[in-house]
Amino acid sequence: MTYTTNNSATEQMTRLGQQIEHESFATVDREAGEHPYTAEQWPVVRRMIHATADFEFNGLTQFHQRAIEAGVQAILNGGALIADVEMICVGVSKPRLAHFGVNLHQFISDNDVIRDAKAADSTRAVFAMRKAHQQGLLDGAIVGIGNAPTALLEILRLVREENAKPALIIGMPVGFVSAAESKDLLAECNTVPWIITRGRKGGSTLVVAAIHAVLALAENTQRAQQ
Repeated sequence: MTYTTNNSATEQMTRLGQQIEHESFATVDREAGEHPYTAEQWPVVRRMIHATADFEFNGLTQFHQRAIEAGVQAILNGGALIADVEMICVGVSKPRLAHFGVNLHQFISDNDVIRDAKAADSTRAVFAMRKAHQQGLLDGAIVGIGNAPTALLEILRLVREENAKPALIIGMPVGFVSAAESKDLLAECNTVPWIITRGRKGGSTLVVAAIHAVLALAENTQRAQQ
């Protein structure tokens, strides 16, 4: 199978880079074989496998039925992207975000977040999500959680108790304490679309890959509408 695309804003910047990426995607398609995903969902899983060389994500990755539609629309609307940690911000392509007018935010290292977390004997991740909500950034946003289960649990609390309305939650925290459990709770949420990885596996690299895949799908939609 040959992987091709007509995208420009969400592609690698050089011809050789594009060729290598396309060959890698074709290899993933070939070696993955049969999978349970829709034509819209598979590009997300494919890119996650490409980023990690881990084919277990063909199966571990699960989607709310409206996840892709919601994520694409959020991108086209120029909604914010809220990250739990700076690593996601470093990994996401700034030119690709700029093409859609998407602004990227993370607050985990802010002095007030650190102060409030210490005072409450809580985590910085919790207060970073609260700050995003207090600044009115969550509604219509894509929230990417790749490191901190407590950030995901706080987002769920904000949705449940404070009427926060993110467009999409990409919940992929990695770890041994509350990571799997927080994703299980997200999978029970029917009010906000989500993408998760089941179990302990996750990480910022996967969130970045998922975001890049949604950006590419948004460009497909944008081009089709022109």
